[in-house]
Amino acid sequence: MSAPDYDKIASEYARHRQVHPEVLRSLGATSGVGCGSKVLEVGCGTGNYVLALRRAAGVDGWAIDPSEGMLARARERSGEIHFRVGRAEALEFPPNYFDLVFSVDVIHHVEDHLAYFQEAYRVLAVGGKLCTVTDSEWIIRQRQPLAVYFPETVRPELDRYPYISELRQVMELVGFIGVVEERVEFPYQLTDAQAYRDKAFSALHLIPEDAFWRGLERLESDLCAGPMPCVSRYVLLWGTKQLLAS
Repeated sequence: MSAPDYDKIASEYARHRQVHPEVLRSLGATSGVGCGSKVLEVGCGTGNYVLALRRAAGVDGWAIDPSEGMLARARERSGEIHFRVGRAEALEFPPNYFDLVFSVDVIHHVEDHLAYFQEAYRVLAVGGKLCTVTDSEWIIRQRQPLAVYFPETVRPELDRYPYISELRQVMELVGFIGVVEERVEFPYQLTDAQAYRDKAFSALHLIPEDAFWRGLERLESDLCAGPMPCVSRYVLLWGTKQLLAS
């Protein structure tokens, strides 16, 4: 049981992780980005979301991730996005550059939230938006099938995910205005457990092996009876860089 090595599990992420359609819809609609807008994804992994925004809205996309393995997979998928090695706390971009800075299921990996939000504020253009897509305590406890078949994931996940209220407080401290929460849901039918067998979800790397195999056996057994109804949920925390005083 150890923290996942994202270079090693990049292939599983590329194969199994999919764009949440409601997150993608909101990233486009709420931010108002369109053709030519400059967008930065922080912690892009294999590039799902920044590529989807490029295709849906024609944005000019940049993306950073600390894992070379993840970025190698992302670059294989498209040459239209500027993929770079980087960390959230030190964004190597000029001030007032982006119209949208966002991250999806990444903030719990960021060691210094204040430093990240300060950097995001710096690189955003005036009126630009920051979006942090993450999980609340309630969502973590209600995950289906993760919390049901692998209940041992709940405690370590609660330990590493920051509270929404804490993130709001830091965003407002940095200077973001209009900070609001949005919860999105996407119902789907789970038909096989391969993504779980491949540990394509980092929480599965945080539990004992016997708990993992016990949960996987139960999940695969129940799936033999037919598709399993599930709901994928996220909280989107939005903020806007303040307009300059006239």
